[in-house]
Amino acid sequence: MRISIVTVVLNAERTIADALHSVASQTYQDVEHLLIDGGSKDGTLAIARQRGSHLCAIVSEPDQGLYDAMNKGARFATGEVLGFLNADDFYAESKTLEKVADIFCSRTVDVCFGDLQYVDRLNVQRVLRHWEPGAFFPGRFASGWAPPHPTFFVRRSVFQEVGGFNRKFQLASDNDLMMRILECHGYKSHYLNEVLVKMRIGGKTNRSLRNILRGNREILSSLHANGIKVNILSYAVRKVLLKIKHRFVGMLKKNSLAY
Repeated sequence: MRISIVTVVLNAERTIADALHSVASQTYQDVEHLLIDGGSKDGTLAIARQRGSHLCAIVSEPDQGLYDAMNKGARFATGEVLGFLNADDFYAESKTLEKVADIFCSRTVDVCFGDLQYVDRLNVQRVLRHWEPGAFFPGRFASGWAPPHPTFFVRRSVFQEVGGFNRKFQLASDNDLMMRILECHGYKSHYLNEVLVKMRIGGKTNRSLRNILRGNREILSSLHANGIKVNILSYAVRKVLLKIKHRFVGMLKKNSLAY
Protein backbone atom coordinates (compact mmCIF):
# COMPACT_ATOMS: atom_id res chain seq x y z
CA MET A 1 0.00 0.00 0.00
CA ARG A 2 1.58 3.23 -1.13
CA ILE A 3 1.45 6.33 1.07
CA SER A 4 1.74 9.65 -0.76
CA ILE A 5 3.17 12.55 1.25
CA VAL A 6 2.74 16.07 -0.13
CA THR A 7 5.04 18.82 1.13
CA VAL A 8 4.11 22.36 0.09
CA VAL A 9 6.93 24.86 0.41
CA LEU A 10 7.81 28.49 -0.26
CA ASN A 11 11.15 29.97 0.83
CA ALA A 12 11.87 27.48 3.62
CA GLU A 13 15.60 26.91 3.22
CA ARG A 14 16.10 26.78 7.01
CA THR A 15 13.72 23.88 7.65
CA ILE A 16 13.11 21.94 4.43
CA ALA A 17 16.07 19.59 4.97
CA ASP A 18 14.54 18.29 8.23
CA ALA A 19 11.20 17.62 6.54
CA LEU A 20 12.89 15.79 3.67
CA HIS A 21 15.07 13.73 6.02
CA SER A 22 12.13 12.71 8.19
CA VAL A 23 10.37 11.19 5.17
CA ALA A 24 13.51 9.66 3.64
CA SER A 25 14.37 7.93 6.92
CA GLN A 26 11.01 6.18 7.34
CA THR A 27 11.20 2.42 7.80
CA TYR A 28 8.07 2.00 5.69
CA GLN A 29 9.33 1.66 2.14
CA ASP A 30 6.34 2.26 -0.14
CA VAL A 31 6.29 6.05 0.23
CA GLU A 32 5.80 8.59 -2.54
CA HIS A 33 7.08 12.03 -1.50
CA LEU A 34 6.03 15.01 -3.63
CA LEU A 35 7.46 18.51 -3.20
CA ILE A 36 5.22 21.35 -4.41
CA ASP A 37 7.14 24.63 -4.47
CA GLY A 38 5.41 27.96 -5.03
CA GLY A 39 8.42 29.59 -6.70
CA SER A 40 10.96 29.93 -3.90
CA LYS A 41 13.58 32.64 -4.29
CA ASP A 42 15.96 31.38 -1.58
CA GLY A 43 17.96 28.14 -1.46
CA THR A 44 14.97 25.84 -0.94
CA LEU A 45 15.11 24.17 -4.35
CA ALA A 46 18.88 23.71 -4.23
CA ILE A 47 18.55 21.97 -0.86
CA ALA A 48 15.66 19.85 -2.15
CA ARG A 49 17.71 18.68 -5.13
CA GLN A 50 20.71 17.98 -2.91
CA ARG A 51 18.90 16.29 -0.01
CA GLY A 52 15.82 14.94 -1.76
CA SER A 53 17.07 11.98 -3.77
CA HIS A 54 14.02 10.06 -2.51
CA LEU A 55 11.57 12.63 -3.93
CA CYS A 56 9.30 11.31 -6.65
CA ALA A 57 8.61 14.78 -8.03
CA ILE A 58 9.60 18.40 -7.54
CA VAL A 59 7.10 20.86 -8.98
CA SER A 60 8.08 24.53 -8.82
CA GLU A 61 5.69 27.11 -10.23
CA PRO A 62 3.46 29.95 -9.01
CA ASP A 63 0.24 28.91 -7.31
CA GLN A 64 -2.78 30.57 -5.75
CA GLY A 65 -1.89 29.88 -2.16
CA LEU A 66 -1.25 27.08 0.30
CA TYR A 67 -4.39 25.05 -0.30
CA ASP A 68 -4.20 25.42 -4.07
CA ALA A 69 -0.69 23.93 -3.84
CA MET A 70 -1.94 21.10 -1.62
CA ASN A 71 -4.72 20.27 -4.09
CA LYS A 72 -2.11 20.26 -6.85
CA GLY A 73 0.05 17.83 -4.89
CA ALA A 74 -2.94 15.56 -4.32
CA ARG A 75 -3.58 15.49 -8.08
CA PHE A 76 -0.02 14.28 -8.69
CA ALA A 77 -0.28 11.63 -5.95
CA THR A 78 -0.77 7.97 -6.84
CA GLY A 79 -0.83 6.38 -3.38
CA GLU A 80 -3.84 4.79 -1.74
CA VAL A 81 -3.28 6.91 1.38
CA LEU A 82 -2.59 10.65 1.34
CA GLY A 83 -0.86 12.81 3.95
CA PHE A 84 0.49 16.38 4.10
CA LEU A 85 3.76 17.30 5.81
CA ASN A 86 4.54 21.03 5.99
CA ALA A 87 8.04 22.31 5.29
CA ASP A 88 8.39 23.33 8.96
CA ASP A 89 7.32 19.93 10.26
CA PHE A 90 8.91 16.52 10.63
CA TYR A 91 7.78 13.05 11.68
CA ALA A 92 8.35 12.18 15.32
CA GLU A 93 10.19 8.95 14.57
CA SER A 94 11.31 6.73 11.72
CA LYS A 95 8.44 4.28 12.25
CA THR A 96 5.64 6.84 12.00
CA LEU A 97 4.47 5.89 8.50
CA GLU A 98 4.85 2.20 9.30
CA LYS A 99 2.35 2.64 12.15
CA VAL A 100 0.00 4.59 9.89
CA ALA A 101 0.17 1.86 7.24
CA ASP A 102 -0.70 -0.77 9.86
CA ILE A 103 -3.88 1.15 10.70
CA PHE A 104 -4.94 1.36 7.06
CA CYS A 105 -4.54 -2.40 6.65
CA SER A 106 -8.07 -2.48 8.01
CA ARG A 107 -10.26 -1.86 4.98
CA THR A 108 -12.89 -0.24 7.22
CA VAL A 109 -10.60 2.65 8.22
CA ASP A 110 -10.74 5.74 5.99
CA VAL A 111 -8.85 8.21 8.19
CA CYS A 112 -6.06 8.03 10.73
CA PHE A 113 -4.74 10.84 12.92
CA GLY A 114 -2.70 11.24 16.09
CA ASP A 115 -0.98 13.68 18.43
CA LEU A 116 1.22 16.64 17.51
CA GLN A 117 3.86 18.53 19.44
CA TYR A 118 4.67 22.20 18.88
CA VAL A 119 8.41 22.71 19.31
CA ASP A 120 10.73 25.69 19.46
CA ARG A 121 11.89 26.87 16.03
CA LEU A 122 15.56 26.89 17.05
CA ASN A 123 15.58 24.04 19.56
CA VAL A 124 13.25 21.29 18.34
CA GLN A 125 13.88 19.28 21.51
CA ARG A 126 11.98 21.93 23.47
CA VAL A 127 8.26 21.04 23.54
CA LEU A 128 6.01 24.08 23.86
CA ARG A 129 2.56 22.53 23.36
CA HIS A 130 1.22 19.02 23.15
CA TRP A 131 -1.90 18.56 21.03
CA GLU A 132 -3.69 15.38 22.06
CA PRO A 133 -7.06 15.51 20.26
CA GLY A 134 -8.60 12.20 21.33
CA ALA A 135 -10.94 10.16 19.16
CA PHE A 136 -13.59 11.71 16.96
CA PHE A 137 -17.29 11.39 17.65
CA PRO A 138 -20.18 13.23 15.96
CA GLY A 139 -20.62 16.80 17.18
CA ARG A 140 -17.01 17.44 18.20
CA PHE A 141 -16.28 20.04 15.52
CA ALA A 142 -19.08 22.28 16.82
CA SER A 143 -17.28 22.40 20.17
CA GLY A 144 -14.05 23.73 18.64
CA TRP A 145 -12.37 20.32 18.32
CA ALA A 146 -10.22 19.30 15.37
CA PRO A 147 -7.37 16.84 14.83
CA PRO A 148 -3.91 18.23 13.96
CA HIS A 149 -3.87 18.38 10.17
CA PRO A 150 -0.21 17.29 9.70
CA THR A 151 -1.10 14.03 11.51
CA PHE A 152 -4.20 13.49 9.36
CA PHE A 153 -3.96 10.68 6.80
CA VAL A 154 -6.86 9.86 4.50
CA ARG A 155 -7.56 7.46 1.68
CA ARG A 156 -6.98 9.34 -1.55
CA SER A 157 -10.33 8.18 -2.91
CA VAL A 158 -12.06 9.84 0.05
CA PHE A 159 -10.10 13.08 -0.47
CA GLN A 160 -11.21 13.11 -4.10
CA GLU A 161 -14.82 12.30 -3.26
CA VAL A 162 -15.22 15.25 -0.88
CA GLY A 163 -13.55 17.62 -3.35
CA GLY A 164 -10.25 18.35 -1.65
CA PHE A 165 -9.44 21.68 0.00
CA ASN A 166 -11.92 24.54 -0.39
CA ARG A 167 -9.81 27.51 -1.52
CA LYS A 168 -12.47 29.89 -0.21
CA PHE A 169 -10.85 29.48 3.20
CA GLN A 170 -7.29 30.82 3.24
CA LEU A 171 -6.40 29.83 6.82
CA ALA A 172 -8.88 27.13 7.83
CA SER A 173 -9.37 25.00 4.74
CA ASP A 174 -7.64 22.08 6.49
CA ASN A 175 -10.19 22.27 9.32
CA ASP A 176 -12.99 22.49 6.75
CA LEU A 177 -11.72 19.44 4.87
CA MET A 178 -11.44 17.29 8.00
CA MET A 179 -14.88 18.45 9.12
CA ARG A 180 -16.44 17.44 5.82
CA ILE A 181 -14.74 14.05 5.86
CA LEU A 182 -15.53 13.14 9.47
CA GLU A 183 -18.59 15.15 10.49
CA CYS A 184 -20.52 15.56 7.25
CA HIS A 185 -19.69 12.36 5.37
CA GLY A 186 -19.14 10.12 8.38
CA TYR A 187 -16.04 8.30 7.17
CA LYS A 188 -14.57 5.94 9.75
CA SER A 189 -11.51 7.21 11.61
CA HIS A 190 -8.89 5.75 13.91
CA TYR A 191 -7.12 7.81 16.57
CA LEU A 192 -3.51 6.81 17.19
CA ASN A 193 -2.70 8.04 20.69
CA GLU A 194 0.94 8.96 20.18
CA VAL A 195 2.97 11.80 18.70
CA LEU A 196 3.15 11.47 14.92
CA VAL A 197 4.44 14.92 13.93
CA LYS A 198 6.48 17.71 15.48
CA MET A 199 5.73 21.22 14.26
CA ARG A 200 7.87 24.30 14.71
CA ILE A 201 5.91 27.07 16.37
CA GLY A 202 4.93 30.06 14.26
CA GLY A 203 2.86 28.64 11.40
CA LYS A 204 0.77 30.88 9.16
CA THR A 205 -2.48 30.52 11.11
CA ASN A 206 -0.88 31.15 14.53
CA ARG A 207 1.60 33.78 13.38
CA SER A 208 -0.40 36.72 14.72
CA LEU A 209 -3.53 37.52 16.72
CA ARG A 210 -5.09 38.83 13.53
CA ASN A 211 -4.58 35.49 11.77
CA ILE A 212 -5.85 33.55 14.80
CA LEU A 213 -9.06 35.59 14.82
CA ARG A 214 -9.43 35.33 11.05
CA GLY A 215 -8.84 31.58 11.18
CA ASN A 216 -11.56 31.14 13.79
CA ARG A 217 -13.98 33.27 11.77
CA GLU A 218 -13.31 31.00 8.81
CA ILE A 219 -13.96 27.92 10.93
CA LEU A 220 -17.30 29.36 12.08
CA SER A 221 -18.15 30.15 8.46
CA SER A 222 -17.25 26.59 7.49
CA LEU A 223 -19.44 25.17 10.24
CA HIS A 224 -22.36 27.26 9.00
CA ALA A 225 -21.72 26.32 5.34
CA ASN A 226 -21.75 22.64 6.28
CA GLY A 227 -25.00 22.95 8.21
CA ILE A 228 -23.48 22.47 11.66
CA LYS A 229 -25.11 24.58 14.35
CA VAL A 230 -22.81 26.15 16.92
CA ASN A 231 -23.15 28.42 19.96
CA ILE A 232 -20.52 31.08 19.29
CA LEU A 233 -19.93 31.94 22.98
CA SER A 234 -19.60 28.29 23.96
CA TYR A 235 -17.33 27.69 20.97
CA ALA A 236 -15.02 30.57 21.93
CA VAL A 237 -14.74 29.41 25.56
CA ARG A 238 -13.96 25.83 24.56
CA LYS A 239 -11.30 26.97 22.08
CA VAL A 240 -9.55 28.91 24.83
CA LEU A 241 -9.76 25.92 27.19
CA LEU A 242 -8.30 23.65 24.50
CA LYS A 243 -5.34 26.02 24.02
CA ILE A 244 -4.72 26.04 27.78
CA LYS A 245 -4.91 22.24 27.85
CA HIS A 246 -2.38 21.95 25.00
CA ARG A 247 0.10 24.19 26.82
CA PHE A 248 -0.39 22.46 30.17
CA VAL A 249 0.07 18.98 28.71
CA GLY A 250 3.10 20.28 26.81
CA MET A 251 4.67 21.44 30.08
CA LEU A 252 4.02 18.03 31.65
CA LYS A 253 5.56 16.23 28.67
CA LYS A 254 8.60 18.50 28.76
CA ASN A 255 9.09 17.98 32.50
CA SER A 256 8.73 14.22 32.19
CA LEU A 257 11.45 14.20 29.51
CA ALA A 258 13.74 16.12 31.88
CA TYR A 259 13.65 13.18 34.28
